[in-house]
Amino acid sequence: MILKRVTPGLRGELSRWLVEPQAGVFVGDVSALVRDKLWEKCAGRLKDGGVLQIWSTNNEQGLAMRAEGKLNRQIVDHDGLLLVRIPRGE
Repeated sequence: MILKRVTPGLRGELSRWLVEPQAGVFVGDVSALVRDKLWEKCAGRLKDGGVLQIWSTNNEQGLAMRAEGKLNRQIVDHDGLLLVRIPRGE
């Protein structure tokens, strides 16, 4: 998970489940249930921030991702292939 402009409290809560090797970047190996609960917690407490979550899965790309809030990237589904787009002007 990558968090932008969120409260230190939210980052602290995530650090109970995941490792934060760099500010706002969280990695770990958790179950799908825990992953979804962490997503709900982050998406519900963003205010002016944003969150991107990427996890490994059994598909062509080997990963899935979702984003919420104010980020400078957009996830685009192109015929089942997830791509990241940088909007013009950023």
